[in-house]
Amino acid sequence: MNENKRISNQSTLGDVIDKLMKAYGLDGRMKEMEVINKWEEMMGRAVSSRTKNIYIKNQVLHLTLDSSVMRDELMQGKSIIIQRVNETAGCAMIRDVWFS
Repeated sequence: MNENKRISNQSTLGDVIDKLMKAYGLDGRMKEMEVINKWEEMMGRAVSSRTKNIYIKNQVLHLTLDSSVMRDELMQGKSIIIQRVNETAGCAMIRDVWFS
């Protein structure tokens, strides 16, 4: 038997990072940051420029807008926002949207 023979249990760097992120519970937070960074791409420049604060807490997307007209329009399209965010995240990340 060859004692110098190594057992092949190699993983790619990406797999190792994914496992590490899951082990420390950071994978969900990374997806949240990805969604927030893609806000303009998802909703367009007009909505993005009026959005002053955005964060996700307990599966609720919290938005602070500087336009009451824009806020009223987006309230009517909550389901579209939820759909776009969840599609971008690749999972059911949010279930509701709150405006302020």
